[in-house]
Amino acid sequence: MRLNRLAAALSLAVSLYTITAQALAMEREGEIKHVLLISVDGLHALDVARYVDGHPESTMAHLAKHGITYSNARTPANSDSFPGLLALVTGGSPVTGDLFYDVSYDRSYFANGDTTCSGTVTDTAPGANQTAGKGSPIAFDESIDLYGTDPLTGLPLSMNVINPKMLPYQIDAHGQCVAVYPHSALKTNTIFEVVRAHHGVTAWADKHPAYDLVRGPSGAGLDDLYTPEVTNVGGLDNTVSVICTHENDHLKTLGIIKWIHGLTHDDKPLKGVPTVFGTDYQGVSVGQKVSHDTPDPSCINSSTAADAARLTGQPGGYIDGSGTPTDVLSYALDAVDADLGLIVGALQQQNVYQSTLIIITAKHGQSPINPVRVNKPGHFADLVAGLTAANSAETDAQSAVNIAANCANGPCGFINDDDIALIWLQDQTQAANVAALINSHAKELFVDEVMAGDEIRLKFTDPMHDNRTPDIIVQPQYGVVYTGSTKKNAEHGGFSFGDTNVGLIVSHPDLQAQTIKTLVLSSQVAPTILQSLGIDPKELKSVRVEGTRTLPGL
Repeated sequence: MRLNRLAAALSLAVSLYTITAQALAMEREGEIKHVLLISVDGLHALDVARYVDGHPESTMAHLAKHGITYSNARTPANSDSFPGLLALVTGGSPVTGDLFYDVSYDRSYFANGDTTCSGTVTDTAPGANQTAGKGSPIAFDESIDLYGTDPLTGLPLSMNVINPKMLPYQIDAHGQCVAVYPHSALKTNTIFEVVRAHHGVTAWADKHPAYDLVRGPSGAGLDDLYTPEVTNVGGLDNTVSVICTHENDHLKTLGIIKWIHGLTHDDKPLKGVPTVFGTDYQGVSVGQKVSHDTPDPSCINSSTAADAARLTGQPGGYIDGSGTPTDVLSYALDAVDADLGLIVGALQQQNVYQSTLIIITAKHGQSPINPVRVNKPGHFADLVAGLTAANSAETDAQSAVNIAANCANGPCGFINDDDIALIWLQDQTQAANVAALINSHAKELFVDEVMAGDEIRLKFTDPMHDNRTPDIIVQPQYGVVYTGSTKKNAEHGGFSFGDTNVGLIVSHPDLQAQTIKTLVLSSQVAPTILQSLGIDPKELKSVRVEGTRTLPGL
């Protein structure tokens, strides 16, 4: 009897061990080892809902069927590309990142080319500013690329690297005058830095070399960065057409597929499939913005010729306020979905789909959706200059805006406008006067809200004690874009619902379809990525300082 009981006990122990081993093996198989983050710039939650409903066999619909859709996701203000991306990869806002736009201002920097930080620009090219002084715009866009010559067209062609002579300069902690690279301008760390510190592999692809930004302040956040320039200064500008833009986006898709196969974008060995990797796509954003699609002949090939003939001259954006896309925008949405399908296929082929968490979202939305609300009255500073001042205070305020608008470099301030206006003043004590002027003439200036004084200090850092925070932020009425350009019918950067409401799907084969309508922020993506990999989200400075939580439902 004892032998039988012992045998039974041993048999049970073996069975339990086998079941436990199987369970542990299953847990390991379901473990998240990779996170793929894709920003489809401009993609609203409305676009996601309409596309998934209308294309049930699409890759986006497949991802939604195995994921959580957050239908009320918002970007933290501002909704420009830099703060929008930084929300996704730092878990914070300009409160901690201290970058408000890809083109902004810093009162402590010296001008581009001022390699001695002396206040004198050494560049002797025609038109160069020779007397800059302290204070400089921060232009982290296509203008900082190193350019060569396209052998086919003879036009300027980006070498897809940064030209340090085109960067602002600063005196560092060691008293040295150094160029300010985008990553060194960032004041908070990124998920890429954290993951690499845990011996993970990281890679990112984006639209300009300026997205060196995501390397983080250490400069060591990426194993591979791929930045095929989308807008060459004086050369090919892909963003005049969804066809050209998708050709550029597709280069990044091919880069992602190489990463999935353990290679860098230029075919060198990578240390395995990246732990965290991803890209941004510009096609949808361009499809929303272009007034008329005008593909460059160099973008057209046998596979796109029919679409180019069909779309040339056609309007972009939406047909109505309910978000019905034009043919131009539909092309962009379909192109993105096709590329997502190629990526999912590559993950499956390499047997890493089951261990990859896929996040589809957007750095920013685009405004307006409703085409009848488009209003392009001209640049903000020009509108202010055209006002009739009622008193000396308003005259002084007009002068303060004019100085900032016409300042190339130095301590004279700066203005940047899209469907928002950011104002850095030379004389910061004029902020109250300028805000009063704008509020008094809100109708003529098409203003919805003016943020200055206490409102700025409550939301951001006090501009009197921070070199980057604008003195005044102007949110125009919905549909207003401060431009006279006929090339675009929408923009981003502001605080409106169209700018900030973005699509967000978190997908994994083991997840069941669910829609969460509770308000979430895109900054919650960063801590969610780290937590899914078993890393403490509080290793991100922005998460600690701003109290950012992980996304609900996961």
